Amino acid sequence: MTRFWIAPFLPVLLLASACLLGGWWSVAALISVTALVMGLDRAFAPAPVTPDPSHEAEGHRINIALGLAHLALMPLGVWALTEGPLDGAAGWVTALALGLFFGQVSNSNAHELIHRKARWPRRLGVAVYATLLFGHHASAHPKVHHVYVATPRDPNSAPLGMGFYRFWPRAWIGSFRAGLEAENRLRQGRGGLHPYVGYVGGALASLALGGAIAGWTGVLVWTALATYATMQLILSDYVQHYGLMRAEKPGGGWVPAGPEHSWNAPQWYSSALMLNAPRHSDHHENPARSFPDLRLDHATMPMLPRSLPVMAAVA
Repeated sequence: MTRFWIAPFLPVLLLASACLLGGWWSVAALISVTALVMGLDRAFAPAPVTPDPSHEAEGHRINIALGLAHLALMPLGVWALTEGPLDGAAGWVTALALGLFFGQVSNSNAHELIHRKARWPRRLGVAVYATLLFGHHASAHPKVHHVYVATPRDPNSAPLGMGFYRFWPRAWIGSFRAGLEAENRLRQGRGGLHPYVGYVGGALASLALGGAIAGWTGVLVWTALATYATMQLILSDYVQHYGLMRAEKPGGGWVPAGPEHSWNAPQWYSSALMLNAPRHSDHHENPARSFPDLRLDHATMPMLPRSLPVMAAVA
């Protein structure tokens, strides 16, 4: 479990230092989510999975700590890039490092949180997605993507031949609409606050905080960081399901989703950084399984030729 503490929290410490001090701290923060990850992936073999009952509790603590760290780091980053000590090259380097961290780590962590059974961890995951202006993912992911993955009904499954820049708006808009439709069906006859009110309200509150930090410049910087982060989230979906469509049944519908309908990657350090998000087939087979115990043990699991971050950059 040590690697799951080191890989995502090292960038947290370096990014906080970069936001407060700039200079070489900004360079170190960027290296921690780029070159360091690639180098350690090549230097070490994939870590074996040894299921342990204690993993779930420790994984939960990691999820909570990372969620709270994100909620602090997002406004700190906006302040540093607008009103703080960063300017010129240090600002651009830190902005790139922040966007990569939010897209690869905060997203993966929020994804874990929205799959938890307990209410307040799920709400923490929603809050993280709301700061990224992508709160609807908390509905669209479990209620649309997991149900219709690898079929034309899932806007986040890319068919063979579709380029990413065509897929990006299709997935963003399509998941917003599909998640809303799913929530409306589930809420027929029910009272209470609609989840989408919270998603939109959380996004507006986040932008208002950006405005309080630095006026319209703060709003624009917050929006830019969130857009870059959610682009990487959608890139992850693009790469992990590209071209793997379920066969249609003669009488209608599709064959059940299986391990062969998600791309996976075994690399050691990038998997730790992204909380085993590249072990995607097992997650779809066992959505409630804690991330440290996700496996790569099925012969039909397709494997990417490089790590998930590298393949996303290629895409």
